[in-house]
Parts: sequence; structure tokens; C-alpha cells
Amino acid sequence: MEKLLEIAEAYRKVKNYVYIRFGGIGGLSKIYPGYTAQNEMTKSGIRLSLNMPSVYFYLAVFDALGDIKSQWTRTKSKILELLNKNENFTSDEKHYLRFLLKVNNAFEQVLGGREIELKKEIGQQYTFLAERVDTSRLHRYLCRQVRKYHVIQHTEKAEGFSISERAYRYADHGIYIAIKEKRKRIFILLTDNNQYKSQLYVKLYPEDLRVEIKVPVHVAVRKHDNYISRVGAALGMYTMLTTDEGHCYGEELGKYQASYTDWINMQTKVYNCNREQNPGRKKYYNKKRKLAEQLHSYINRELNRFLETEKPETIYIAKLPRPQTGGTNRKINRSISQWQRGYIRRRLEQKCRERSVQIVEVIGKDISNECSRCGEAGSKEDGYFCCPVCGFRVLEKVNTACNIKKRGQGDSVLY
Repeated sequence: MEKLLEIAEAYRKVKNYVYIRFGGIGGLSKIYPGYTAQNEMTKSGIRLSLNMPSVYFYLAVFDALGDIKSQWTRTKSKILELLNKNENFTSDEKHYLRFLLKVNNAFEQVLGGREIELKKEIGQQYTFLAERVDTSRLHRYLCRQVRKYHVIQHTEKAEGFSISERAYRYADHGIYIAIKEKRKRIFILLTDNNQYKSQLYVKLYPEDLRVEIKVPVHVAVRKHDNYISRVGAALGMYTMLTTDEGHCYGEELGKYQASYTDWINMQTKVYNCNREQNPGRKKYYNKKRKLAEQLHSYINRELNRFLETEKPETIYIAKLPRPQTGGTNRKINRSISQWQRGYIRRRLEQKCRERSVQIVEVIGKDISNECSRCGEAGSKEDGYFCCPVCGFRVLEKVNTACNIKKRGQGDSVLY
């Protein structure tokens, strides 16, 4: 236990050194992807002063760098959360600050007090956004928020360390672990005969003279032998999914989204009327989160029903276009802006990965205007697609789903 605690203490000191050296604003340019920090740590001489084997030293360095990156992510998330709630900024100013939070080079240059220089298309986008706002004011705001919420980490506990495959071997119903003394290892008797070839974490319990070896668990996706069908699916704002065979899933999505959108619109009007009295927003955000959770729960439930019923091996789906500029009808614009298509797509992809279901994207150009039977252009009337050439008449979404499946299987023209 003493030998293991020596490694854990040296591991802790290396992590704290990395936190101090690279955890602040000055370390932003060195933690992505991390090789600069690694080289500086090699030259620092701290490994030799601690007499620490390299198999532990570099794991401690990259473990600390991972913690620093996570802390920066939490800082940005906190600033973004406050930004979205801040009513003092215009939409252009919020857009500019979101850009800075998203683009690491711009974020780093602002915090470092340097002029922002970006290349190619991203540089053109920055110039377009910067011309519309007072950049110096927004930069000061961002720096203040970072100073307020960013934390340089530190640990006082030497409770364990990571170990690479080179630093251990299995034998004699146990494991031999390298220690700080050269060419020497200690033996730990194991309670099972499992053997792994991966990075491990050694957790120490010195009071109980006990050691736990934690192993990363690889969760394999499930392969369903009865998932053999090929399904074309059309996404919709009112009915979530419609298949090429006419099966519908999430038929109440429009109702859920309409109530969600109407409530937000009503609350926005009330808030704007009483803005001078500075009404609180805590109840508003709690209610909004509750409604969003109800909507997401319904979406997940219907996606599960879709997969369990259709049992697809392959799902063909149209590649959705980027959101376009709003039209003249504000009510329709607000409904479209609240459409959960991005969430639906992410959850469908996740659930398909878990079930080994393949998703095939097809180009969606004119896919709803073609007749799925003869391929000629048709018209839409009262939710139905009508072909003037062959006389085919079917629900609009069913026709679209059939075209999606045909394009995915190569039976139609791909654009």
C-alpha cells in the first residue's frame, strides 16, 4: 500500500502542476490537442524530481488536461446560459457572443486581449457579425464572465492513479504493477480471473488495506435478428414519422408542439408588457423546462414504438435542409422555430446505434413533388398528393416516404 500511495501522491502533484500551469487563460492555446503542454511538461523536469515512471507521468498530464477542458466547457455553458436569459442584449449581440464561445481561436484571442484574426470562411463570417455590434463592449463582458465563473482546479486527495497496459501484467491469479523503483513490480492477488488489455484505474483504500481496479466498460450494441425490414420514413411537424407503408408515429406531436409554442408566445407578451417592473423569470424557466420534458418524453416513446413495430434493418430518411429565413406569417414562423426536428433526429440516431440499425440519408430535393408510382411531378391538395399523369392519389407524407425509400435503394434519380 505504501508503494502504491507513493505513485498516487506523485500523480496528484503532477495533476496540480498541470492545473496551475495550463488551467488559466494563458493555457488555452496549449491544451488543444495537448501536445504543446506535453512537451512543456517533459522539459519542466518535474518527472525526474518526483522520480516518476513515464507510464504514470504522461497519464497524469493528459488526465489533468482532460479535467481542464471539461472545466472550460462548464464555463462556456454557464456563460451561454446567462447570455440566453439576458434581455439587455440584442439578437445580433447574442449571435456575436455565441460565435465567440463556439470558435476556440476567437475565444482565446478575446481573453488574451489580442485582435481577432480568423482565416477563410470563418473569418468572413466573423467580419459580418462584428460590423453589427460594439465588439469592445462585448469583449469586456465576456472577460468579466470568464473571470467570475472559471475555476482553476486543485486536488488534495491522493486516492488513486491511472495505469497503462505497459505498466502491468497478469500472472499467478493476480496482477503485477510497476512502481517507482526501476525494474520492480508489486503483486496484488485478484478476486477473479478476468484479464484486460486497456488503461485501468487503481483506486486505493489505505484504511482497509484494499485496492479496487476499475476497468472501462465497453457497451456493445444489440443486434436483433428479427430486424430485417427496410423502411422509408418522412419527418413531419404535425405527425412525427410516416412510413412508406402508411404507418404513422407521433401523430400528436403537432398538438404537443402547438401548446408549447402558444404558452411561450403568451408568456413573452406578458413579460414584454411588464418589462419595466422587472418581473422574475424563475417560474417561467421551470415551466418551460417541464413542458419541454413532456414533449421529449412523448418523442422518445413514439420512436421506441416505431422501432419495435417496424423492426427495421435500414431506415431511409431525407436530409433536412438548413432553417431558412422566416416568412410573413409570424405564428407559422414561431411554430417552425419550436419544431423539435433536431432533437428527433439525434434521438433516432442514438436509438438506431443501440439496435444496430443503419440510417441512410438521401437528397431531399423535390422529393415531395414527385409521384412515387410514375416519377412525374404532381400537386398537393388537402394533405394528399395527386398525380395528373397516372392518376395516383395518396397521403402526401406516404408519397414522400416512398420516394425516400426508392432513392435510398437506388431505384430513382439521385440529385
